[in-house]
Amino acid sequence: MHKFTSAMVAILAMALCGVTAAAQTANPRPSPLLQRSPIRIAAPDPALKAAFDAASRGGLNDLALAGFSSQPLAAWLEYASLRKQLDSLPLVRGNAFLAAHKGEAVGDAFRNEWLNAIAKRNEWPTFLNLWDASIDDAGLRCQRLTALAASNRIDKTWTNDAQALWRSSGKSLPGSCDAPFALLAARGELSDALRWQRFDLAVSDAQPAVMRSIARGLPAADAAQANTYAAFFDKPDAALDTWPKTPRSRLVASMALARLAKSAPDRAEALLPSAAKALAFGEPDNGRVLAQIALWTVASYLPESARRLAAVPESAFDDNLREWRVREALTRSDWPAALAAIRKMPDAQRNDSRWLYFAARTSELGGDSASAKALYAQAARKTDFYGFLAADRLNQPYALCPWQLDASAAAKAIVARSPAMVRALQLYMLDRKGWAVREWNDALSGFTDEQRRLAVEVAQDNGWFDRGVFALVNVGGKRYPDEQRLYQLRFPLHHEASIRREATRNHLDPAWVAAEIRAESVFDSNARSAADARGLMQVLPGTGASVAAKLGQAWGGGDSLFDADTNITLGSAYLRQLMDRYGGKPYQVIAGYNAGPAPLNRWVSQRPDFDPDLWIETIGYKETREYVARVLSFSTVYDWRLNGDALRLSDRLLGITTGPRKGFECPVPDAVKTAAPPAVAPPANKPQKRR
Repeated sequence: MHKFTSAMVAILAMALCGVTAAAQTANPRPSPLLQRSPIRIAAPDPALKAAFDAASRGGLNDLALAGFSSQPLAAWLEYASLRKQLDSLPLVRGNAFLAAHKGEAVGDAFRNEWLNAIAKRNEWPTFLNLWDASIDDAGLRCQRLTALAASNRIDKTWTNDAQALWRSSGKSLPGSCDAPFALLAARGELSDALRWQRFDLAVSDAQPAVMRSIARGLPAADAAQANTYAAFFDKPDAALDTWPKTPRSRLVASMALARLAKSAPDRAEALLPSAAKALAFGEPDNGRVLAQIALWTVASYLPESARRLAAVPESAFDDNLREWRVREALTRSDWPAALAAIRKMPDAQRNDSRWLYFAARTSELGGDSASAKALYAQAARKTDFYGFLAADRLNQPYALCPWQLDASAAAKAIVARSPAMVRALQLYMLDRKGWAVREWNDALSGFTDEQRRLAVEVAQDNGWFDRGVFALVNVGGKRYPDEQRLYQLRFPLHHEASIRREATRNHLDPAWVAAEIRAESVFDSNARSAADARGLMQVLPGTGASVAAKLGQAWGGGDSLFDADTNITLGSAYLRQLMDRYGGKPYQVIAGYNAGPAPLNRWVSQRPDFDPDLWIETIGYKETREYVARVLSFSTVYDWRLNGDALRLSDRLLGITTGPRKGFECPVPDAVKTAAPPAVAPPANKPQKRR
């Protein structure tokens, strides 16, 4: 591993930043990672917000729109106005807007809405003239089939397209598909085989309503059987002796019982033997049901968990059930069984840092310290929750290999001047996030990978921090694993003074507060959840009012939570209240912050004496389990960002804030251990020592 001395980094920082040694001593805060000066784009015209609001309420007249014609967002303002008039908008006006903005994000947004509007008017020639082959919306694709039929343009291609749509899903399709499907049937081109093909998809998607709809087009005898199948989905019973012993019958019965197992595993288990006997189930059919019975039993840690897991054939295990097999053994403190379950995982899953760590942990608990040490060493190479825990077990530094963008300031300026980038950022500033993302994606479509990374930096310069999460590492299904190392972009730090102040006031680690903000909102002060949690720390208005009252602080209503300082004040105080309530154990507080008090109290009562790492891994809710690990991992990275070193994660779990601190090192890949390690400086004046 490559290490850096305090002197080396201090000299480098002073040489590049032009600070004196005296000034460096006087300021205890860490120096940030070296970066270019921020580039801030022009804020949108202050009058635009009111104009957008007016346009969204009822549209703007042409004179009002003309007043903003020179603005970057002029087209979006016109779009906001036109979409309120779609039912009566003259064809000439709608088509002109679409032509003027063809290939732009705003044009694409308008196109689908305009096509739906003119389809309602049966303006089929216009619809077909505006059609774009890239459209993948099922409803519009069905409208196109109707348009072609109305224009007497039915041919073999039409038939193939209609049949492809029919086979595209076992779920309900939009109502606009009814007409072309009826026409397909009237032409004798929706065969029984095609109907059964989609029926089978509906079975796999557990859609009895779709199954009944398909049955209406089948011959009487087939329709009766199809409806019998659908009825079994709604109310499974054991009366299967009259069913044909076919693969379809076995699929229906096993899928229906697997569905039942999600709400009533005992009932599903009771019905399975008779169904299996009546229809001659094979291993895949039995396994499909047994896997769901076991999953929904073990996810609640019911007494039958071990027995039901053992009954599942190995061929029916997926990654999720394999993980639950480990957790079930952990809850019983059966270390050999947990280790055996990990060893049954496929290589890719078993070599994930989580399972490397727990393979080491269970080996250690089982007395095999040598194997544990080797497994911990593998896990400790990962920069995540489990890697940090493994490093603590080995008493070694945390793995971190930061990567900084090295493109020129001029290259960044080119990205910032992109018209689509300017529009994206101005829309974000106006809290038009959906439209902002459209422009963002349009901008990125013309960027190189280097420019995409610079675009993230420009976005963060202008307060749009979540681009470091959604525009790096995994973009459009393509993975860029090296971008995991862009920690400064992936872990933005804003409102630092407020975070430090409120953390100090509430006796909390500021890195934890920053991590909660990163996990909850990615530093979006206007964030609002479906449950109405608001702002940086996603505080519910009721919680905010309660905390404000306890603090003796004036409550400004729910909208005050969109103020960053207010949100950090109340969110941090709420964390303190939870810490006091749950005995100062941050890992339990984090679980409660995500899941609420009732599940937390249940988990605490079920496993009161579990070690923190085992307790976290056996949390019943996937979202909460991963949230706790994520926040604790983020806390370690933010500690590095704030201080250059970090509190031991093992101490952080227990609420110990005054324990020893650790440095960070970049592990050298096994294949290049003899080569010079990369020269990467941490961001602080608390760097690591040379070996």
